[in-house]
Amino acid sequence: MTEVLVIGAGLAGLAAAVSAAESGARVTLCEKRSEIGGSTVLSAGLSAFAGTEEQAAAGIADSTELLRHDLLETGLHRNDPALVDAYCAHQLDTYRWLRGLGVEYGKVHAASGQSVPRSHPTDTRVLVRTLLERALSRGAVFLPDTRAHRLIVEDGAVRGVLTEEGERLRADAVVLASGGFSRNPELLTRFAPQMERALRGGAAGSTGDGLLMAWKAGAGVIDTPYVKGTFGIHPDPDGAEGGTGVLAIYKGAIAVNRNGRRFVDESLPYKAVGDACLAQPDGIAFQVFDAQVMDRADPSVPIYDFAARVGNGLLLRARTLDELAGLIGVPADALRETVAAYNAAIAGRAPDEQGRTTLSGGVGTPVPITTAPFYAHPSTAVVLATYCGLTIDPSMRVLDVFGEVIDGLYAAGELVGGLHGAGYVTGTSIGKAAIFGRVAGLAASGAREERP
Repeated sequence: MTEVLVIGAGLAGLAAAVSAAESGARVTLCEKRSEIGGSTVLSAGLSAFAGTEEQAAAGIADSTELLRHDLLETGLHRNDPALVDAYCAHQLDTYRWLRGLGVEYGKVHAASGQSVPRSHPTDTRVLVRTLLERALSRGAVFLPDTRAHRLIVEDGAVRGVLTEEGERLRADAVVLASGGFSRNPELLTRFAPQMERALRGGAAGSTGDGLLMAWKAGAGVIDTPYVKGTFGIHPDPDGAEGGTGVLAIYKGAIAVNRNGRRFVDESLPYKAVGDACLAQPDGIAFQVFDAQVMDRADPSVPIYDFAARVGNGLLLRARTLDELAGLIGVPADALRETVAAYNAAIAGRAPDEQGRTTLSGGVGTPVPITTAPFYAHPSTAVVLATYCGLTIDPSMRVLDVFGEVIDGLYAAGELVGGLHGAGYVTGTSIGKAAIFGRVAGLAASGAREERP
């Protein structure tokens, strides 16, 4: 019998498997699909860490205290403070642990909800392969194409799972890391009717399996009112956008609606921008910018890889604003007036109509949109991840509806709620997966020693 059974081979599950195996536990990792990665490999690959070598090299002063402040402020203090503290307490050790495994990070970027730049980009496919190889080298058993169907509960304690094929996989502890439910229309309708106009994205395996299994075992669920769409995805679901979309707004673009008017402070977290976008006519917006912003592109980070979108036709280019207005179907006079008002605000001649003072969060100075060529990216919101889920304690133990520990059951990653609250700091999804996954694996492997 295995000692720690991990369900799901995204970043959270892989981190749990590695940390449990490194502690000496016998580990089995199950993944219902044939490939690893889950939603992790569809993300922009940004992790929110504070106090790193990459920040120091760039002259960025950051701290755990500032990270905690940003998490709570962006989450409107609806977060579980204990989970925020757990993220902050373990984030730097997890960053160093990942680097020790060979994970490499690129140039640090500023993004939503961050007082200072702390989005650390990495190649997510390399990341998950690195962790799987580490888990296997430590003796973990990997079972692809194995879908967990029900938890095995004996005398009030979780002791394994029953697979869809009817096989009983027994274990001392189970770590659920099976992702969210962005691909389950029924659960989205039940928990997030506010996302009715949003596109559906996320990993194909994100159908809420772990949530439902734990729910049946009595687990609590939290933060469902805060499910939000991610702004910046092209509205053509059959286009070549991929999973990440574009966030040119954080490099200096403005967002306008079909009337050619701005409707939001573009420096806000992109999930708040997504909510505002869905409230616009047809739920569509256009990120409008110029050559200066194009020069700030970074092809190593998908959300800032603007040139690639020109190549595949998703980013429109024009010599003048009037020509651009014609391409995207908005009134030319309105777009000209909107851009002029924005430029005047930047120059200090008038207040910004949406209250924008920075590029993203509290970082960066907006620049006028004046230099041809001009660009527009049609954008809407997509539910890529659900950012709500099971109630857990700081040791990643799943709590029931009365706040009591469900013996033998742990959870990590997108499946859990409580960390983000009512808002989302960029990089805390990947960050949470790695940090909480690692903590869950360590806790689950330690739990085996407490039982006779």
